[in-house]
Amino acid sequence: QVQLVESGGGLVQPGGSLRLSCAASGFTFSYYKMSWYRQAPGKERELVAGITTFGSTNYVDSVKGRFTISRDNAENTMYLQMNSLNADDTAVYYCNARHRYNQGVEYWGQGTQVTVSS
Repeated sequence: QVQLVESGGGLVQPGGSLRLSCAASGFTFSYYKMSWYRQAPGKERELVAGITTFGSTNYVDSVKGRFTISRDNAENTMYLQMNSLNADDTAVYYCNARHRYNQGVEYWGQGTQVTVSS
């Protein structure tokens, strides 16, 4: 049974930090590109950051220099370190896994809420 379980969300003040985790099971984690998406109220889901099976990363411009994506293939876990958070970062954050060769094979987590507010 495939599972992606996000954790680490919560309420944080502007300028604060959070670390999200995505624990994967039920598939060969190292074969999948992993990504974080987010969806704010009334907005479309957007790609925040991705990391390939080789460790190459990409980020949406709005988080560059503030967020860092990483993965631990031995622990089947992906992370998103989020620093200097602001209100625009408030959203539900989702973990995504997409097979490196078969783009049609992908999985989603259930999401974790991140709220940036004073």
